[in-house]
Amino acid sequence: MSYPLRPLLFALDAERAHALTLKALGVRAKLPYPAAKLNPRLATRIGSLSFANPLGVAAGLDKDGVAIEGLFGLGFGAVEMGTLTPVPQSGNAKPRLFRLVADRAVINRMGFNNGGLEAGLARARIAARGTGRLGINVGANKDATDRVADYVAGVSAAAPIADYVTINISSPNTPGLRDLQHGAALDELLAACTGARGDTPLFLKVAPDLDAAAIDGVVRAAIESRIDAIIMGNTTISRPALRSPQAGETGGLSGAPLAALARQRLADVRGASGGAIALIAAGGIDSGAEAYARIRAGASLVQVYSALVFEGPGLARCILHDLDRLLARDGFTDVAQAVAA
Repeated sequence: MSYPLRPLLFALDAERAHALTLKALGVRAKLPYPAAKLNPRLATRIGSLSFANPLGVAAGLDKDGVAIEGLFGLGFGAVEMGTLTPVPQSGNAKPRLFRLVADRAVINRMGFNNGGLEAGLARARIAARGTGRLGINVGANKDATDRVADYVAGVSAAAPIADYVTINISSPNTPGLRDLQHGAALDELLAACTGARGDTPLFLKVAPDLDAAAIDGVVRAAIESRIDAIIMGNTTISRPALRSPQAGETGGLSGAPLAALARQRLADVRGASGGAIALIAAGGIDSGAEAYARIRAGASLVQVYSALVFEGPGLARCILHDLDRLLARDGFTDVAQAVAA
């Protein structure tokens, strides 16, 4: 895919380039551009929530909701902003974001840097969505003494504004956060958050580093708590063979090298759930073919982030064009028919 601005952006520090891109998308949202044409074959749904297409922006790209309208303008059916924490926090020390160009990957140790719930939700409240769905991803502050209370505060504040809310307990960059993915801690968290969401769909984002026993536990807890969907997954702390000089940086790895692991864990969650809960796939998705493979493996939605760094703003329309062609080739009239087919 041709991406003329990539050499210019790649000449900059990764975090600075990211900030400039978001700023440009925020400006673009104020300019007229043609609305994306609705294609019935790309329609999908999770429970009562319908989506014009199954392609979403993963949380982490637009933490503070400064580019919501611009991202929808690129063609995405869903944009998930955040992670938002109750109190603003600066995150980990810089540098903390690294491009692995030779691997088409990214390593980050951002640490939930964001301007806080109040500021983020104020932007979300006024952002035009068109036919898109806005998700709000919430987390706990690093120094919180009661992390469950932080999540409840996030869910209760975001639920009246969001089309869906995501509980993020899978970031590797907040010490101890992933402990909430297991046992009694997970049960307590989900019980508290489901009581705070009202009628808003609630999603749970988990890590691709979970083993089979942990996946079984997450699926059981999510189904029992009536969570609407599981997002599999987040970045990984594992390290497949990498060629880039930055491969030794600590943090979560995303992008192309994550695809095989994310694909396998999606299949594991589907096997553990037997289709009893909706699934959303993230991790290494960079083409219509990969998006289609995740849908056929059980995902109702797919999310991208790192691929945008390397492919640019035209990625969404390319993926949707190819996905439409693949669905038509196999005789599906909408995405829902292809899920786990």
